[in-house]
Amino acid sequence: MAYRGSVIVCTSTDLWDSIPRLLQGRSRDEIFELPYLYGQTIHYVPDNLPEMIAPPQYDCQLLFGDEIEALNGLKNFDNSLAFDALGHTPTIAVYIARFYGKIVGVAGASTAENDGMLEVGVDVLPEHRNARLGTYLVSTLTKALLNRDILPFYSASVTNLGSQMVASRCGYVPAWVDTFGNTLDGSSVYHDIVQAMPLPRKEF
Repeated sequence: MAYRGSVIVCTSTDLWDSIPRLLQGRSRDEIFELPYLYGQTIHYVPDNLPEMIAPPQYDCQLLFGDEIEALNGLKNFDNSLAFDALGHTPTIAVYIARFYGKIVGVAGASTAENDGMLEVGVDVLPEHRNARLGTYLVSTLTKALLNRDILPFYSASVTNLGSQMVASRCGYVPAWVDTFGNTLDGSSVYHDIVQAMPLPRKEF
């Protein structure tokens, strides 16, 4: 269970010696994505988008296509914008917010497996959260995509109530849910954890 800044994990007694070391120093979302846990992701599509007023203290800008290359090297916005070692990114549209010239919030739309759809993600630096900046960025980017006949969708972990609230405030509605379970066949992005910290061999 995740509640505010805490994560509560229930485990059997034979796993207790290993589980605390496995979870130490990990964020809420990392814990819920570990191979030994089970969780869900909610996916939303836009429905009735409300009108949003731009926060006056921020300078906001929409970038498309090649314009995004100027942001290569930007850190701390992995949910909305990421570049590989060669400087490539699957993100094709971003809406950014600057505070006295510094980028403090990014909503980005990237290509996904769903043909013709883009997945929207958002990041706001901690000191600028709770001012509905993320809501404004997602809403404005969504409208820009729809105006270009691009259908976006938004994803949120079941543990991330803040992200779910952003979706709701932006006029997104739940459309489908992904369920994932224990991934012990080597395909998990966290397989190194499985190898480095084997737990008792049993059914989970």
